[in-house]
Amino acid sequence: MNILTYILLGFLVICAISVTFSKKLLNSVLIFMSYSLVMSIIWMMLESPDLAITEAAVGAGVTSVLFFVTLRKIHAMGEEDVDDEER
Repeated sequence: MNILTYILLGFLVICAISVTFSKKLLNSVLIFMSYSLVMSIIWMMLESPDLAITEAAVGAGVTSVLFFVTLRKIHAMGEEDVDDEER
């Protein structure tokens, strides 16, 4: 394996650990989205473009949009911004 693969795998581990310790829901969704994008790059490096496209479309695309809509519906995105401004 080359050095880029090791860097990407390290980034995956960092994303997985940081999403568990993240306090804000919006940050967790953004970290999850970056995890999916890195995973799709790894699938391309493993010469599996069909899985890479699926991971990018479903993991980083559709799932993230659904998370953002859910955060908007439960008013989690607006409340975090107001709380930060008040402090």
